[in-house]
Amino acid sequence: MTQVEFRNILSEDQNQRLDRWLKRQFPSLNQTKIEKLCRKGEIRINSGRVKPSKRLVLGEIVRIPPLPDVKVIFKEKTFSDSDVTMIKQAVIYEDDCLLVINKPAGLAVQGGSGQKDRHIDSLSEVFKTGGMEKPKLVHRLDKDTSGILILAKDRRTAEFLTKSFKSKIVRKIYWALVAGVPKSDVGTIRFSLNKMKLASGLKKMVSILPHEEIKYPDAKRSVTDYVVIEKVSQRATWIGLSPITGRTHQLRSHMAAIGCPIIGDTKYGTLEQTNNGEGWGAQIGGIISRKLHLHARSISFRHPTTKKLIFLEADLPTHMVTAWNTFNWDLKWAPKDPFQIHE
Repeated sequence: MTQVEFRNILSEDQNQRLDRWLKRQFPSLNQTKIEKLCRKGEIRINSGRVKPSKRLVLGEIVRIPPLPDVKVIFKEKTFSDSDVTMIKQAVIYEDDCLLVINKPAGLAVQGGSGQKDRHIDSLSEVFKTGGMEKPKLVHRLDKDTSGILILAKDRRTAEFLTKSFKSKIVRKIYWALVAGVPKSDVGTIRFSLNKMKLASGLKKMVSILPHEEIKYPDAKRSVTDYVVIEKVSQRATWIGLSPITGRTHQLRSHMAAIGCPIIGDTKYGTLEQTNNGEGWGAQIGGIISRKLHLHARSISFRHPTTKKLIFLEADLPTHMVTAWNTFNWDLKWAPKDPFQIHE
């Protein structure tokens, strides 16, 4: 990296130590180098000096100086023709400061174990023109969740959108296919989430019932609104979800907690998962159960420059279209804001 870079702290980053976060972002950075850069004031947060042990907060902006020695991360990248075509076709909106894509299911947002360079953060290099930096992520989606993802083309836009997400003025609506039917057609789930390691060794975001919260002081407050759009008897439901908070795996954990796991969710909707139907868990048979049926359908926010209200929708992925056709559901049955059904 030959120039200063600024990275936004997203909801999944908060509460991490700065030094540990840096090592995940730049694996070639060691502790000695990080401490030296912090001591010299070259690594800063919101323009202020920081210590390596500083805990990150949502919305903060980390200044990262040129790192000429970190060649493995900032090497020149090459992408296959198919990946270039795929990411360009995913664009649903673009202007001078914004890039919005319909992220395919199964494509990671950032690098991790086994991801190499095939993820959104890396593929965004495709959209660089002239001397501009690559577009910056301002929020995330799970690898297996499809739908709307916003990237900012400059620091000012990234700061504006990050603050918009933090202040809850961005409206996000997801569509999901879940097993069973909720007890009420519209409601709010208020279960705090606590990351726990189960006996199997699997780590999950576990929903904590209100009367048990005193046992889990580290659990994070989490709130999800939901609305039933259509249903098939007591077996499956087309549901609209609006996350009021933005915790990791929030929608998946919350739906499983009320007995209606998202179809295809092998992590939260186990075979033993009960629901208000007949106990299918996250399986309803055939090919439908093989992929996660969770899609970031729409988003509304104020444009960072014009301040006009922007509303965008993302088409369903192929596997969800197949499920909707199986149940003879028409997309026109859902208004842009499905919560209007019960107003």
